[in-house]
Amino acid sequence: MDTLQALRDLGINPQLTEEQCDQFDTQGFLVVENVFTSTEVLEMRAEIERLAAIEGPLGGHEVHIEHGTARLSNLFNKSEAFDRCLACQPTLAAGYRLLGEIQVFSLNARNPGRGGGAQPLHSDVPRRTPNDWRIVNSMVLLDDMTKSNGPTRIVPGSHLWAPLNVPDNNVAEIRRLEISKQDRARFPDDPYAPYPGEVRITAPAGSVAVINGHIWHGGTRNDSDASRQVLHFSVGRRDLTQQLVEREHLTDSLWRRTSAAQKFLLNIEGAEPKLLGYPPLPSHADVWTAGILDDASY
Repeated sequence: MDTLQALRDLGINPQLTEEQCDQFDTQGFLVVENVFTSTEVLEMRAEIERLAAIEGPLGGHEVHIEHGTARLSNLFNKSEAFDRCLACQPTLAAGYRLLGEIQVFSLNARNPGRGGGAQPLHSDVPRRTPNDWRIVNSMVLLDDMTKSNGPTRIVPGSHLWAPLNVPDNNVAEIRRLEISKQDRARFPDDPYAPYPGEVRITAPAGSVAVINGHIWHGGTRNDSDASRQVLHFSVGRRDLTQQLVEREHLTDSLWRRTSAAQKFLLNIEGAEPKLLGYPPLPSHADVWTAGILDDASY
């Protein structure tokens, strides 16, 4: 099986519209409303609440935790409610168009509490060359994302610049990059400060915001008492390692219920389930960190 066959088997249109292609290529992001129904949104929100009650402050431990923000990771192995993300057309079509052969990179949940959620501007992954695209990320909105509840900010067009503040667990094999003087001049002195030309994404629940994973972006502070629950569903090139290696966390439940096409996207074909029941919790977890890669030259 290949990616195109998997998408067709899942009933997914593998193409973006001409307008979406243009925006994604030039701006590095697009927003599509009404991807998930209100019933689907409510079911996924209910499952996040259930899982958060189980994991508490260790939520997100498989990838990292984040102070002031509720997180969960490894979601495909924890509830079938999230299987519908494996048919999220905007994410999968954009990933297929940019990356070719793709696999799930990870599925995480993030909900900043009041006063929390501020992140430095960052890129999700590094890249060695201008065409070394690695992931397409997306935000599946389970609440309305408003101006006051911690919307994600992005810098349009910055996916074409040098990567910035890549999270430590996504650096992979790259430790040094050649960064031009022009790109170095773009780096902000304060990555938490507003950046010229940045856009804050607002959209209703059920929408999906898709971003090139190399774009400069970050969460902003939730200045309200409102929930801002989002699923981060990302897909990556199939020749690279997943953020969460699904076969290393594979539950019997996920293995039994997934189709051949879903197994292909999760990259669990031929794998043996590792666990029966709910994945165990650790005694501690890594905290979200990011930093500028060393420069090989200026």
